[in-house]
Amino acid sequence: MLVRIVRMTFRPDAVAAFLEIFRSSKDKIRAFEGCQHLELLRDLDQPTVFITHSHWTGPEALEKYRQSALFQQTWAATKLLFADRPLAFSGQQVPTP
Repeated sequence: MLVRIVRMTFRPDAVAAFLEIFRSSKDKIRAFEGCQHLELLRDLDQPTVFITHSHWTGPEALEKYRQSALFQQTWAATKLLFADRPLAFSGQQVPTP
């Protein structure tokens, strides 16, 4: 399983627009083949900072989503709203004894 974290900072005037984009696309993303989990978090100290936390069956599933029309459309609308460059991280759980 691959865990993907994306931290995005929006212009204050763009937060409502981003929330609408997320609301209208979240179910489609969750239904995308390979997506096992998707949630949206808001930073407690910075109300214009949001974090998406998603789980994918593997890197191939995430890449297939990133090449899809759904991602291209969603990301094109979202990136117009940024106040700063987004940060993205991918990782895997580490087994512990």
